[in-house]
Amino acid sequence: MVPGPGQPRYAVNGQARIAFEDLGGAGGDPLLLIMGLAVSRFWWPDALIGEFVDRGFHVAAYDQRDAGQSTHFPDAGGTSPIAAVLRRRSLAYSAEDMTDDAVAVLDALGWDSAHVFGHSMGGQVAQRTALRHPGRVRSLTSSASLPGDVGGLSAGRYVHAGLVARLARLKFPAGRDGDIALAVAATRALASPAYSFDEREVRRMAARDQVSGVRDTAAQSRQAGAKWHGGRAHRQVDQRRPAGPAARGRALPARRGVPADSVRGPGPRRPGRGGTVPAQSIALSVMPLPRVIVPVSGRLREESPTRIW
Repeated sequence: MVPGPGQPRYAVNGQARIAFEDLGGAGGDPLLLIMGLAVSRFWWPDALIGEFVDRGFHVAAYDQRDAGQSTHFPDAGGTSPIAAVLRRRSLAYSAEDMTDDAVAVLDALGWDSAHVFGHSMGGQVAQRTALRHPGRVRSLTSSASLPGDVGGLSAGRYVHAGLVARLARLKFPAGRDGDIALAVAATRALASPAYSFDEREVRRMAARDQVSGVRDTAAQSRQAGAKWHGGRAHRQVDQRRPAGPAARGRALPARRGVPADSVRGPGPRRPGRGGTVPAQSIALSVMPLPRVIVPVSGRLREESPTRIW
């Protein structure tokens, strides 16, 4: 029996059951979507998914561990997400475990490899998956994310302190209505000022979440605090990164790697460029999403989201 829309299937990676969903486009190029910190697959806009399907992709998305309908680890405890990032050890699981979750989903789907699109923390997971399992990643798109090999104090250069403080001040009553109101306020704070904010769509996505990842700071801390022990190639390209905030998110040239590009935050807008760069060379700031990278024939092209949603 094939689950209906919104009904998950499950992949298994050790103690974690990972909820995923086939979103359509059977027969197309496989595309795996990885959403960000503590929120579920329901936060991918339907119009964006439809556009991917129309462009010839077979799309699937999953809930990361400690999010949505996947296994949660409350017994491991939690702290604030920032404190968890600064800790030397993981609270519950490693970043490698999180990349292996993505591969478990590929296995459950019967995909030997896929294009991988990660947003926010999902972008880091996508980059790390390309580093740890390069044969499983056809191309990589990382949006509104950090370099996958950055952690601890070094992550601070990519974080907007004012935005973090603004999010910390958001207070809403406990309960379902308060959870949805908090999700709307947090999403509004993150949204690009260049585009209109669709509150009704955000409310719809937040209402589909059975667990409020926006409020669950313990789950956020376990995810954000998952330490990466893999490649540190970011150090090899750091000296070649253009200086200044306007340069953040600019893909750097490299000799080899998986096809990749990045979605940048607000700043000078330039035409997108597809190219082949190693996953670890993508440098992004934690900023709203003004553009979308669409995988096309093994490469990634930048599109205005006004043409997608």
